[in-house]
Amino acid sequence: MAHLRSRRRLALAVPVVLSLTASLGFLPAAASAAPRTVSAEQAADAPALAYVVNTRTDRRTIASVERAIAAAGGKVVVTYDRIGVIVVHSADPDFGEEIRKARGVQSAGATRTAPLTAAGTTDEGAADYVSAAEAARTRAVSARTPGSEPLEADQWDLRAIGADKAAKINPGSRKVTVAVIDTGVDDTHPDLAPNFSAAQSANCVGGKADTGEGAWRPYTDEDYHGTHVAGEIAAARNGVGVAGVAPGVKVAGIKVSDPDNGLFYPENVVCAFVFAADHGVEITNNSYYVDPWLYNCMDDPDQKAIVDAVNRAQLYAQRKGTLHLASAGNSNHDLASDAIVDDSSPDDTTPVTRTIDPSECYDIPTQLPGVVTVSATGVQNLKSYYSTYGKGVVDVAAPGGDRRYQLPDTPSKDGRILSTMPNGEYAFLQGTSMASPHAAGVAALLKSEHPWATPAQLQALLKAQANNPGCPESYDQDGDGAQDATCEGGSRVNGFYGFGVVDALRAVK
Repeated sequence: MAHLRSRRRLALAVPVVLSLTASLGFLPAAASAAPRTVSAEQAADAPALAYVVNTRTDRRTIASVERAIAAAGGKVVVTYDRIGVIVVHSADPDFGEEIRKARGVQSAGATRTAPLTAAGTTDEGAADYVSAAEAARTRAVSARTPGSEPLEADQWDLRAIGADKAAKINPGSRKVTVAVIDTGVDDTHPDLAPNFSAAQSANCVGGKADTGEGAWRPYTDEDYHGTHVAGEIAAARNGVGVAGVAPGVKVAGIKVSDPDNGLFYPENVVCAFVFAADHGVEITNNSYYVDPWLYNCMDDPDQKAIVDAVNRAQLYAQRKGTLHLASAGNSNHDLASDAIVDDSSPDDTTPVTRTIDPSECYDIPTQLPGVVTVSATGVQNLKSYYSTYGKGVVDVAAPGGDRRYQLPDTPSKDGRILSTMPNGEYAFLQGTSMASPHAAGVAALLKSEHPWATPAQLQALLKAQANNPGCPESYDQDGDGAQDATCEGGSRVNGFYGFGVVDALRAVK
């Protein structure tokens, strides 16, 4: 699944999108964004493409736009009244152009470039599962430390941010929930079941929330990404397997990956943010970028509409008290640069190489205002070789693993992150996908300590407790004499680590 942060990609920048808030700042702080849906007969007829149509939030305008949608050959799938986002299906190739002319429409565009038909599944990438022999060896080492989980000796990442010690002081509050917006979460896993919140979980694929029993679970064992992320955040300290950064908080799963191709389409993510907000979720983790565009350029009407719709939804959630964290990406790109080559978009049809300006073309949701962007580190507290970075873009850093240059002195000697997998298994993965949930776990601990903190205050606390190692003198990881990345900034804030590496122990003291 190319969109998942454990495999690649970049992200982030809060200030560059602040101009968006001028047009989107009308979102109400407390009103429900519960959607109005069409009949089953209408929804069952799946036309060729999906669209988001963005408008004002008054009922008269929305009703007028809905009539215009029908007249232009579209069918409303769901209307999020309170944020003015309408998800539409249409087989008419001119629908986007026509609906943008309609009175009351502020932006509108296709959310994909491929028709709504099966595109085939893709591999999420290699995961290194823990064998019985490896588990036995790790359990023997873990047993030397009283109170450790059986596989904790291989969790160098917990010790790197003091999460093992923090758990003895405050493992997190049951009143705090972190929602994993991802490929689904296997809530039957023995390390996740004790902390799982089914009441705050759903399947948002298609743009409408399905809260039926188990709807939030992964489609197949290959859709393991969300389960791994959930364990990093809140795997219980219950004498089974591993431990999460915040083993006392609750975790929810909001599935947004398409069953045919695994992509995270905009309407699914819009649904997820609104659902999380309306169900009292305090924190969301977002280890992905919204497909099909790695960057959404504001001079393209379709991509502009995607930015608009997702931003409305995430701002709505922020105003209802939800903090969002997102991964920076795995391309080792400098997001503070003037130009980046994107050769992966659109990822649902044939990619076209283009050079973009990251201050004008946005990685969503990472570059949206108020979203915390997280870069990845390895066991040596150094930026992981793959992690994207950028001064003024990255907010904080957290362990994401580095199997190439930063190997720990653990039983496995594996520099990646060990966590939960479907069917009660465990495996190692690496990526900024793994860094973001570590920061989300620390944010959950901070929310437990400061229950009245707003998302903005929580982000400030997260930055204040971080430890910044400063820019390294050299970043020649492969030893070829050339710098593999350039870190700009000082010891307080810089491009590699933002305000620093998160610290779970400081968060609870």
